[in-house]
Amino acid sequence: MPAEEDIKQELLSKFSYLQDHISITRPRRIFLEVNYSNFPEVFDYAVKLLKFPHLCTITGLDEQENLSFIYHLGHNSGVLLNLKTSVPKENPVLKTVISYFPGAETYERELVDLLGVKVEGLPAGNRYPLTDDWPAGEFPLRKDWKPSGEKEGEVDKNA
Repeated sequence: MPAEEDIKQELLSKFSYLQDHISITRPRRIFLEVNYSNFPEVFDYAVKLLKFPHLCTITGLDEQENLSFIYHLGHNSGVLLNLKTSVPKENPVLKTVISYFPGAETYERELVDLLGVKVEGLPAGNRYPLTDDWPAGEFPLRKDWKPSGEKEGEVDKNA
């Protein structure tokens, strides 16, 4: 049995509620979607017991009512587990994962700056990647974002 099938079956045996939310999308790629209330236990299990020692990146998505996040976890076998979760856009709050992956701080700062997420437990630090003088409340990766001063329907002629 390929490694990705073993991992999928291990996840299903531990978390039966994932039955309709996990798939092998191609060789060495597992996609899993989990409610945020269950995210911490699934993430912890994947990192500690399934031994996914690499956080490749975190992808943030604006999906209208929700902001979604895909945590791309790498296994030494070459399997990539894409663990997706969502939070309400009107109050987007995540808990940091830097206790697992200290390098996640950079990815989480991007989520704060670009999507307006509050990451609980993220230590104080510089903004990233936006400049310190970037306008408060302006999140350029949100689908409803318009640059300050741009009117509805106006086209930027310099773009």
